[in-house]
Amino acid sequence: MIRFLLRRICEAVPVFFLIITAVFFMTRFVPGGPFDSEKSVPPETLEALNSYYGLDEPLPAQYAKFLKNLARGELGPSYKYHGWSVNELICEKAQVSLSLGVCALVFAIAFGLAAGVAAAAFKDRPFGKTLGAVSLAGICLPSMIVAPLAILLFAIKLKCFNAMGWNFAKDAVLPAITLGLFYSAWIARLARASVAEEMSKGYVRTARAKGLGGAKIYSVHVLRNAIQPVISYLGPAAAGLLTGSFVVETIFQIPGLGRFFISSALDNDYTMIMGCVILYAAFILLFNLVSDLALAAVNPKIAKGFFKK
Repeated sequence: MIRFLLRRICEAVPVFFLIITAVFFMTRFVPGGPFDSEKSVPPETLEALNSYYGLDEPLPAQYAKFLKNLARGELGPSYKYHGWSVNELICEKAQVSLSLGVCALVFAIAFGLAAGVAAAAFKDRPFGKTLGAVSLAGICLPSMIVAPLAILLFAIKLKCFNAMGWNFAKDAVLPAITLGLFYSAWIARLARASVAEEMSKGYVRTARAKGLGGAKIYSVHVLRNAIQPVISYLGPAAAGLLTGSFVVETIFQIPGLGRFFISSALDNDYTMIMGCVILYAAFILLFNLVSDLALAAVNPKIAKGFFKK
């Protein structure tokens, strides 16, 4: 397992470096700059700003300086939010996005697994077919449609939750369900198909012939094998939930990092864009690594087969 972990880390490091390099140069090639605005800036002022932030240096020199600062954990100042560093903005706003993402992830795993296993157990009954239809609807409905409907029903009509904001614990309920619904639907369908496939295999019939009860067959034998596709999906799903809340944060007026990322991209705030991309890329690679390790723990043959390639 240690060799498997080290091999995965060695693969992730160059990927992370390539992502940083590609985004750094792509942002520089986009028309416009961080100090362009609707009002015209005097040429001497623009020249002074570019000189102060080092934007008048050749791109290789800017890139080398960025990597040097990144090695020290410094992402530089924000070009649009004067007086703030990117580290400060990310630390403040990422806490909100991560809290929302964790709530959405817990909902997606709990509801998705429960619905998928139940749909497989009752696949020939109306209850199982209903769960399958609900999971399909969850995949088809985008968050930009689910969010207004949730606000209309639960906030305006029933007055159970606030329509927007991030002030109380219950304010996380509607955004978390809206964000996690798509992923929970995929988890449910993956779990349903995987459990149904495992239930048709010979070892299940053998276990039943030996007198084992249905609950023990599910918990001890079936779920261990059926959970593997779900674990594979949870890596990118967790990263997506923790970093992909742009639309949800905008609709529910949540002061998270997603809205900062969008505004920074529109304003060509190079350092803020790089900070968000680095954070998102790190989460994606980290959760894919955790997913691979969990999959190898459930099925050790995966780690052994990895070194035979």
